[in-house]
Amino acid sequence: MAKQINTEQLIQDIKDGNRFALSRAITLAESTRLEHLEAAQEIIKAFPPSTNSKRIAITGIPGVGKSTFIESLGKYLTNLGSKVAILAIDPSSSLSKGSILGDKTRMEELAKNELAYIRPSASNGSLGGITSRTYEAILLCEAAGYDHILIETVGVGQSETLVNQISDLFLFLQLPGSGDDLQGIKRGIMEMADIIFVNKVDSFQEKLVKDAKVDLARSLQFLPTKDSNWKRKTILGSGLKEKGITELWETILLYFEQIHANDYYLQNRRKQQLLQAESYVLEMIERETKEKLKEKPFNYSIPNAFQMAKEWLELK
Repeated sequence: MAKQINTEQLIQDIKDGNRFALSRAITLAESTRLEHLEAAQEIIKAFPPSTNSKRIAITGIPGVGKSTFIESLGKYLTNLGSKVAILAIDPSSSLSKGSILGDKTRMEELAKNELAYIRPSASNGSLGGITSRTYEAILLCEAAGYDHILIETVGVGQSETLVNQISDLFLFLQLPGSGDDLQGIKRGIMEMADIIFVNKVDSFQEKLVKDAKVDLARSLQFLPTKDSNWKRKTILGSGLKEKGITELWETILLYFEQIHANDYYLQNRRKQQLLQAESYVLEMIERETKEKLKEKPFNYSIPNAFQMAKEWLELK
């Protein structure tokens, strides 16, 4: 017999700041079992939606130093007394279906900080740079009092569109000298980006760094204006040396000050995030249902197929 889930106790523990309870709730949200998903939704509904949180998506090219940068930004925020949640998405192997989930070891110092919460999750083949339940994880972290949510995606690419749609600010990490060889990727990403942080400037020649800033300035002027009317900014720095982090955070605060001044934009943005997340979950359910039917195409009965369809409709 399956163990009954005590959602009332989990809700109270999350209110009390219990990080183990938060992890348990996110695990329920990431499950494919119907009773787990229902329990997760019950927990989420117990908390009013946050209006002051900052949902920041962070992506970048391979080797750009995302984890080191995020740890540096996280430590900066915790030193200010802020609570920070990091949702780190690891790519899953197409062969073994496994993931390393090593972000806690890469952010060892931040992982020990009581004001920080790090949750590594496997992408499980989901596109969009995140998992199918990242939105629920965001809501649960906000319920636990984490007002700064940093979402580390699996890596740069055109599939990063979804994470942009469920976040408030899109931060793109770049390397000096990466230039034209990434132009095909950068175009789509930079259109979504609100801030470009040129990382590891301490590891490159000064000329390369200056050229990178000039190249980015040229590229940005040809991009369409964002709906928020925010003018994209470029910042030079180093996550390892914690250089440029203060300037970056001041720029992020200016961005949120601007979108909070436009109440319609912010409300509409959050509404679109919810609709996008709901749409993504329904697509995932439909995909998984089809996969289950493919696994045993000649061994399912009409009652079993009916039950699967019934569960799918209940989730809808």
